[in-house]
Parts: sequence; C-alpha cells; structure tokens
Amino acid sequence: MDNNRTIRIGGAAAFLGDSSIAVPQLIRGGEVDYIILDYLAEVTMSFLGRAKAKRPTMGYAGFFVDVVLTESIREIATQGIRIVTNAGGINPHSCRDAILALCRKHDLQLKVAVVEGDDLLPRYPELSQRNITEMFNGEPWPGEMMSMNAYLGAKPIAEALAMGADLVITGRVVDSALTLGPLLFEFGWQESDYDLLAAGSLAGHIIECGAQATGGLHTDWETVPDWSNIGYPVIECFGDGRFVVTKPENTGGLVTEAIVAEQMLYEIGDPQAYLLPDVVCDFSQVRVKQLQENQVEVSGALGHPPTESYKVCGTYQDGYRCIAVLPVIGMDAVRKAERQAAALIERTERIFQEKQMGRYRATLVECLGAESAYGLHARTRHTRETACKISLEHDHPEPLALFADEVFAPTTSMAPGTTGWFAGKPAVSPVIRIFSFLIPKAEIPITVSLEDRQQTFIQTPVAVFDKGSIIRPGIPDTLPLEQTTCSIPLVKLAWGRSGDKGNSCNIGIMARKPEYLPYIRQALTAEAVYKFMAHVFAGANDPKVERFDLPGISGLNFLLHESLGGGQMASLRLDPLAKGMAQQLLEFPIPVPEAWGD
Repeated sequence: MDNNRTIRIGGAAAFLGDSSIAVPQLIRGGEVDYIILDYLAEVTMSFLGRAKAKRPTMGYAGFFVDVVLTESIREIATQGIRIVTNAGGINPHSCRDAILALCRKHDLQLKVAVVEGDDLLPRYPELSQRNITEMFNGEPWPGEMMSMNAYLGAKPIAEALAMGADLVITGRVVDSALTLGPLLFEFGWQESDYDLLAAGSLAGHIIECGAQATGGLHTDWETVPDWSNIGYPVIECFGDGRFVVTKPENTGGLVTEAIVAEQMLYEIGDPQAYLLPDVVCDFSQVRVKQLQENQVEVSGALGHPPTESYKVCGTYQDGYRCIAVLPVIGMDAVRKAERQAAALIERTERIFQEKQMGRYRATLVECLGAESAYGLHARTRHTRETACKISLEHDHPEPLALFADEVFAPTTSMAPGTTGWFAGKPAVSPVIRIFSFLIPKAEIPITVSLEDRQQTFIQTPVAVFDKGSIIRPGIPDTLPLEQTTCSIPLVKLAWGRSGDKGNSCNIGIMARKPEYLPYIRQALTAEAVYKFMAHVFAGANDPKVERFDLPGISGLNFLLHESLGGGQMASLRLDPLAKGMAQQLLEFPIPVPEAWGD
C-alpha cells in the first residue's frame, strides 16, 4: 500500500436544506476526487415516505437533482469528480432516472449506480409478528410505519465504484459510509483492517456535517471569519488512515484543532464503542495536530470487529401538533404572554369539551427572550419584548385546526402589546416518532445496480464485536497541589459541542489546555451534569447521564439519556436537536486556582 498516495474528498451537504454554494465552491477550489452529500436525518425519511405515497416517482432528495446537479453536472463531468450521496432516500431508482435524464439533456455519459436493500417497509407484516420492541425505551411495535430503513455500510458503495460508477446513489446508509466507501475502493482496505476502517469512518464523521468541520457552530464563534462564504471541508486521506482536514482557499471559515475535535465529539455516545456496520470505532486516543493555517491532521483511531446486526430506524405517526408564535411587547411582556397563552389553551379546551373533542395531549409554553430553555438557570424574566411559542399536541387534527383559527384573537382582546405573527396561520402537522431496533445482517441482501449489471450479496462479519474487549483509560481523579480558590465558567477552560441522538443527546467537552482537564474532570462528574441540566429531563421515564473519557484530545463526552422531550419531530421544545445543550453546560462553574481567574 502506498501511504503517500492521497485521495481528496469534499463534504458538501449536512442535511436536506444545506447551502447550494458548497458544490460549486468545492469544484472551483477544492481540487477533489470525490464529493459526498449527506441528506438523510431520521425524520427526513418519514417526509420522503409521505412524498412517495402521494407520487410513486418521488421519495428522494429532489434538491440534489433539480438544483445541485442541474447547476454543476457539466463541471463535475469535465473534472472527473465522483459523487457519492444518500440522496436516493427511499426511492433511489427514481433518483437515478432523474439524473440520467439530466445527463441526456446535457449529452453526458455518466454512469450512475444504485445501492438498495435498506428499505424494510415491504417487510412490515412479517416483522410485526416478531414481538420486536424499541431498542432504547422498550415501547411496543407501532400499528403502522411511515418508513423503516436499515443503516447499511460502506462495502456496497465501494462495490459500486469498482463497477465503474461516476455517481453512487444510496438509500439509508450510515453517514460516514459515504466517505469510507471511496476509501475502501481507492486504498483496497480489507474488512478486517479495523483500525483503517475506523480511521476512514472518522474521516467521514468529520465531514458528514459540512461546514461544522470548518467553523460552523464553533464555541469561539467570533474567531471564525466570513460566515457568508464559509468554506466547506476537504479531507486529504492517506492509505495508512491519517487524514488532513482543510478547506478551499479564499473561503471563509476556519480549520483548527478545536474545531475538528468539536466535530469529532458531535452526536457520539460511547467514544470507545461507536457502532457502525463495518467497524466498531474507538476514538478515545485520537489526536489532532495543526500542521499549518487551516490544515489539521487527524490520527489515532482504533477499530474492533463490527456487530452481527444492522440498526433499523422506523418512523411512525403518533397524533398531531400545532406550534404558534405570538410576540408581545412592553412592560411585563413575559407575564402577559404566559397569561395570554394559558387563556388561549383554556378557551380552546372549553370549546373542545362543547364539541366532545377531548383535551390536548400535551402543551408547552416557552417565552423566547426569557430563557425558557434554561429551566431554573434562567436569569431574567424582565425583558420588554418576547415571542411566546405555544406548542400543542392532540390525538386528532381537527381540534388543533380550531386552535389555529383562534390563535390571533388575543391581538384585540387580551394582553396589551400583542402583535400578530408574520408567517400566517400556524400549520397542523403530524407528530413523528422514531422506532429503532436491530436486525441480523444475514437477513439483509444488498443489491448494487449499474446499467444492466447487478451484484447482490449479504454482508456478514468475519469476527464479532466483544464489548468486554474495551479497556477504559485509567485517569486519576487527583488534582495538582495548587489550591482551588475561585470558580470560572467552563467556557474559559474548554470548547463544547452537542447534538441529538434520538430522544437523548450528547455534550462533548475538550479542554483548551491539557492542564485544565483534571479540574474540569473533578467538577464535571456525571452526577453534577445531571443536576445542572435537570430541567432537560422533564417527562423522562429513566433519565441518566453517562460520562466517557477521550484522553487523546483531553476531552470528555456526556450522554444525556431521555433529555429531548421525545426528540426531533416528536418534541415540542425549542431545542429538540440539542443544538444549545453545550452552550448551557459551558456556563458550569469550575473551581480552579485563583491565578486562573485573572
């Protein structure tokens, strides 16, 4: 293996809705061999399922074809850049057909491969007979599913590239597989090269969320230049598993050790058992090193054999919700807004009673500007303007439609200073919940299609992960001899990044200097984090916090179980994706030597 040979991969999309500037930017200045585009969040699958139910030719990320490729396909073909994306959603063949039609329009002869096998919805009747329960909370099998997809790995992507594909269109794969697939193909890594597979998976994890690897969401946001032209990430990968994170020249954003480490911490649980279809990753000893401006080398990922199962993510509808926002201006704005919201709920429930419509299943009133998301840590309720967010759930849509008709009545009959909202009448939408479970890999045939050729195979591991093989870092809990005589906010000592994991979230912390870590670790126990963040566990059945060590980056990762009020489209909260959780924890007071407080 030539460890000096490099493959450059650009990350151009973090979700269905990311900026259209990414692909043209990477084509112009990225000097890339591949561009990956990640479009599929869990709840996105349910939206695509509803779209396909209405029109059989839909169910894929139309933005990818109609905007991204339409604007750039000729340049992609001219430069010979290969594209790997999960834009196929739940209808990858229709996505391929749309791409081929675009190729014919431009007189291009690009080869488009399809990876399928993830869609298990046709097997719903069979699977419903197995007494499967939700893997995280034990809930029973839903009465019906909107989508049900196994998270496939990188091997079928590598097979598609080996067949000669210029574009690889997948359905549900783990996000990092979009990067690991090309690396398997280019470097010839084998399925038992676990450390290399872990390194390639980490490379994919770093760029799967686009500009989050180049300064987006950075704790020290004021240091990140030119958000309007932020550079999208490029990784330069070596055959020995090392890679360098960078970005196109003459773009905004920033690539530093802290930013790359923040992204490594994003949306992970146990960093020594990051479960993927191809490998179980251990990121605890990963190191980041600034080579020069906007170039950070990443190394040290370790790997274990994968598990025998694929994780399956199903989505199902569980009632309806409506969210309205009413601004209130003037003295005592928050108290006025809260009384007004309570009156609206009381009024509409009285109407429901008259019409025999039952009651709301859940209600939540949050006053933006009054720090509602902070619970008992809120500092002020004395703002003179607020946007009052009223979130409601009901088993049926008709009562919520009645609320939507009633919601603007307060502008002339309740609190002084109430104004209408500018987005019009609030919509009634389904509550989408996630149902996760495991299925043996031996039951999932995967098919790769390119033109008139097909390969079908079942991916079974040659060895199986043993959780008992994990050796936890031995880190002493003793502090240096310097006496701690003052407290300062954690943000002065560390960077942080948080993200959602279903109905749970993680908060990753990295010390700004290694000598800060003992003080952070002593104060920031799992119990202390649970107590400080107690407000986010409201309504949880079995809340808890786990803490994990990442000594390679002087870091800690906290997993907050059942902390998102249902998560994603099942949550009524202002922050259902945990984007602000790290921001809250970074205010935690840490006892330190007095000199550090200067």
